[in-house]
Order: sequence, then C-alpha cells, then structure tokens
Amino acid sequence: MDVKLPLCSLIILLAAINGNGLQKMDMRIEQVHSSPHMHHHMDPSLIVFFFVEDLTVGNTIPIYFPSRGLDSVSAHLLPKEEADSIPFSSDQLNHLLKVYSFPRGSPQATAMEDTLRQCETKPIKGETKTCPTSWGSMLDFATSIIGSGTEIKILSTTHVTPSSAILQKYKIMGVEEYPASKVVACHTMPYPYAVFYCHYQESQSRVFNVSLTGENGDRVEAVAVCHMDTSQWSRNHVSFKVLGIEPGSSPVCHFFPADNFVCVPSDALMQQA
Repeated sequence: MDVKLPLCSLIILLAAINGNGLQKMDMRIEQVHSSPHMHHHMDPSLIVFFFVEDLTVGNTIPIYFPSRGLDSVSAHLLPKEEADSIPFSSDQLNHLLKVYSFPRGSPQATAMEDTLRQCETKPIKGETKTCPTSWGSMLDFATSIIGSGTEIKILSTTHVTPSSAILQKYKIMGVEEYPASKVVACHTMPYPYAVFYCHYQESQSRVFNVSLTGENGDRVEAVAVCHMDTSQWSRNHVSFKVLGIEPGSSPVCHFFPADNFVCVPSDALMQQA
C-alpha cells in the first residue's frame, strides 16, 4: 500500500509490554512448503523469509502475518521534543526501569534491554542505521538517506480483509516491483513508546508489492524486500537458519508485517505506474 507521508503512523509492539511478545511459541507447524528450507519445528514468526525465485504468480508459500497493525499508533507516538528529552541508552536502563516501574528481569525490562542493545550495536559494512524515538526523527533519517529534495513515500502491508489466522498458506496472485534507487526499512521495536529500527544498506535491495490470497480467503497486499547481497551479514542471522543457506550465497527476501514499512523515493512509484 502506498501511504502518503503525513498520514503515516506506526504502532509499538505492545505484546512485549503486556508480557506476551517475548515468548517463543514452541509449536509444530504443518509442512506447508516442499522446499527443504522449511522445517517442521519453527517459531512461526520466522515464516516470513523466502527466496527471490519464490515470487512467482501462482506459487503458494506459508507466511506469518501478525494481527497487529497501524490502527492504534497515535497513543504510542511521542512528539519529537518529548522523545528527545527521555534518555535512550543502556547506560540509563536502571533509571528507565524505575520511570516505567518495570522490575529487573521482567518481560518488559528484557524487551527494553534488548531494544537498546540492538540499537547500540554497530552497523555492518555498507549499512547506515539509527533508532528514531519519534516520527519526526524517523523522517529526518529517511530524508538524509533518500535526499532532502526528494518526496518520500511510505509503503506498508495492508490486510484487505480482516483475519484471525496469523499463519497460513498464501497463493501469489500478482507481483509488482518498485524500482527504488534507495530504500530505508523501518521496524517497530518493543518499548514503552514508539521506537523504530531504521536502516539503509548500500547493497541492492529490491522492493515488491505482492498480492496474496490465503487458503481461507484472506487477501493481503504485502510489501516484500529482497536483499541481493548478504555477504556482510552475520552468519547467525536468523534468515540463514530458516532458509538453510550461507551468507552471500543467495538473496534473502522477507515480507513486512503491517506495522513495519519502507521509505522510497516517490519517483519509484511513478516509474512503477
């Protein structure tokens, strides 16, 4: 879905705040794909990775789409001035836990610690990253990458029909590629207020809109990104374990849940149109 920038908003992953988001679901899933990279035992939230050659109309693949979306984001977005006034550092974690009344070792405290750690980790070679704590800061970062004189468009996954099935097989009904020269991907992070993990990679990334129909009739217009060069990624990156490949051996693609998004130059959509 193409969302105009002023109307875009984002929801914080509240599942972690209520204590559920950090629990790994140890469950057996049906073997829904004939490729060897799909396993019988897998955290279903990892069923978002695939190969670029899988993007074929008529192909059927399993996908995990969590039910969270963009509808209640406004309550969790802070104004830039307020967000900038709150410390965002692992050095201040004890202070922050007291502010939010989260006991050490609680799921909420663990979520905050993990988010701060990921945000403070050095970027890989060819990557530029940041963790904006407000919509304004996110926009500033995206503009610095894509260009101050370029209009930015936000692309996000849209559930055309509501669904309670978060993991099912989807048939690919259509594939459209946005020929974007630069792509900034932003992911929500578990925190008491909205925090985005945004990054840009110099290596080529391809952006697609994929029309999907689920086995129960659900319709999704999904955003997918394919990273064409993964040679600089950590060998421990979860996508390699899911797909059964090595860094740099193959492009890695993944679908975006509805509360994540990508920023692209608006001219990419004009070319696509």
